[in-house]
Amino acid sequence: MQAPVLVLNESTKRETGGRVHRANIQASKAVADIIRTTLGPRSMLKMLLDASGGIVLTNDGNAILRELDVSHPAAKSMIELSRTQDEEVGDGTTSVIILAGEMLYVAEQFLDRQFHPTVICRAYTKALEDAVAALKDIAFDIDVTDRSMMLNIVRSCIGTKFTSRFGTLIADLAIDSVSTISIDLGNGLREVDIKKYIKVEKIPGGQLEDSQVLKGVMFNKDVVSPGKMRRKILNPRIILLDSPLEYKKGENQTNAEIMKEEDWATLLRMEEEYIEQLCIQIIKFKPDLVITEKGLSDLASHYLSKAGISAIRRLRKTDNNRIARACGATIVNRPEELHESDVGTRCGLFEVKKIGDEYFSFIVDCKEPKACTVLLRGPSKDLLNEVERNLADAMGVARNVLKDAKLVPGGGASEMAVSSILKKKSMSIEGVEQWPYRAVVQALEVIPRTLAQNCGVNVIRTMTALQAKHANGENPMVGIDGNTGEITDMKELGVWDSYGVKLQTFKTAIEAACMILRIDDIVSGIKKKQAPGSGPKQPVTSTGEDVDSEQMIPE
Repeated sequence: MQAPVLVLNESTKRETGGRVHRANIQASKAVADIIRTTLGPRSMLKMLLDASGGIVLTNDGNAILRELDVSHPAAKSMIELSRTQDEEVGDGTTSVIILAGEMLYVAEQFLDRQFHPTVICRAYTKALEDAVAALKDIAFDIDVTDRSMMLNIVRSCIGTKFTSRFGTLIADLAIDSVSTISIDLGNGLREVDIKKYIKVEKIPGGQLEDSQVLKGVMFNKDVVSPGKMRRKILNPRIILLDSPLEYKKGENQTNAEIMKEEDWATLLRMEEEYIEQLCIQIIKFKPDLVITEKGLSDLASHYLSKAGISAIRRLRKTDNNRIARACGATIVNRPEELHESDVGTRCGLFEVKKIGDEYFSFIVDCKEPKACTVLLRGPSKDLLNEVERNLADAMGVARNVLKDAKLVPGGGASEMAVSSILKKKSMSIEGVEQWPYRAVVQALEVIPRTLAQNCGVNVIRTMTALQAKHANGENPMVGIDGNTGEITDMKELGVWDSYGVKLQTFKTAIEAACMILRIDDIVSGIKKKQAPGSGPKQPVTSTGEDVDSEQMIPE
């Protein structure tokens, strides 16, 4: 007798897809709810226990989500959004998750009414295009050379962070460091590479107010021979090498047959002559400081110290690149290829200082350094880690403003302004797409609503008053003061957001919501582990009585 085959009709497929949609939306909403309370200046802190048993106190969205251990695929993709936002623009990691979660939440009602996910996604995409255009209209250009304006922008962006209580300290550090490494490429373009050319050095001890941006580079190394080599040099000539100043070691299977005692002496002399030749090549350029990424033998150290040259060995490649940018030197692969133009002369002072129990080398007072080090001091490692996270956000904001000098009002004002513009445009949309389009309008209001919730004010009254102010579209600058919860003009309060950050937040949130909505099934490719000693499973023949309706393929 042939086993009965169950045909999956349209209603069964829709029911299965609906269950998956709802599970995805609930998982995404749960991730958004975790960090909802960390938005705004009056936000809560989260205490995280990491894998090694350490404790992290932070309200940075990306830092919190990075430590989450989730198994649901939709929740994992939401966490990935935060990481993408952090890498791309460095700020808005909390906003993007909250907005994406709300976009999915408002879509659930349409799935319950049997709207097709493609229709919802089409409306969302159209809403995104209109939101980007509306945001461009609200944005205005600024002068990046105006320091007070730049300070206001960075301060308002890190005003929600732990370090906001230390005044303009972090904002000053961020602006100084980013301005130092910024290079004008012409045609309105700028190169600002934070990861490569800004190093944050955290040293516990001292006060946070002792933190500073060095006009050059510092690294955790001492000279090779402290007693013989100088630890302080004014206007040094610096040579940077990428090659070892020691005799090349033989391979594993190298054999040398020595018949006479003189042969051994000859071998040693050849080694010494080779190293001496390398040092002569360097000494003829009269440098004051030689830095190599590889090893430096005792003999080479002797020759260099005899010539009055200080040497540092085994430096990281990244540090060497920063020194090259700061002092104008070129990293050379072989001492024989050295030229006068490769010697760095822009450094004002080389000095080795002892901080705590360790020695640090400073190459500072450089003329137009295009690389720098931010030295952070503080009472504990936990505090320094949080300050570093806040500083990374601040530097990201400063970089975005330097690259694209446009601003939008903060405090939820830009979301409300875009929301009111989309509400008017939704009147002209025909067909069923009008309803998901209007849902985007409702979802955008989640940012000011969350700010009001975290302030502890009456959310319904505040949101109604804010909607009334934006209804006629006269003043797009009206938003919520994150400290008091009052409705205020953001221009007077001086709270701004970077246009680049806000644009990226809208794009990432809506596109991610569309992607998750279009998932109608989750297929696991993970093999289930067998119990130890159970051996290979025997094939099971189906009688047709226990057919699973969802796994059968229709004829």
